[in-house]
Amino acid sequence: MGEDFDKLEIFQLALELTDWVYDITASFPKEEFYNLVSQCRRSVVSICGNIAEGHGRYTFKERIQFSIYARGSLSETKSYMIISKRRGYIAESKLSEYLAKHRNLSVKLNNYISSLRKNVR
Repeated sequence: MGEDFDKLEIFQLALELTDWVYDITASFPKEEFYNLVSQCRRSVVSICGNIAEGHGRYTFKERIQFSIYARGSLSETKSYMIISKRRGYIAESKLSEYLAKHRNLSVKLNNYISSLRKNVR
């Protein structure tokens, strides 16, 4: 079904976002390691995982569904970044940096989902 998942632009952007979240959460307070840090990291890793899993599925409908899961995990990560800013763990500038990355990946994911839907009709 085309190129490998790790060559997809959305997967590459998700990897970059994963690195960014891991780096930023490394400075969070130790008491947040099993709470907010863990949640942030799991949700951002889930974006990559869902893109990969969907790509490995047999039908376009399955690819779409897992891409929608990836989009959900992206939104979940956004909520944790907003909470992190409210708790004072990241600066406004870092939240803005995250939001720009979020918007870019969100648009690309939506475009990817739309292109897959054309194959289902």
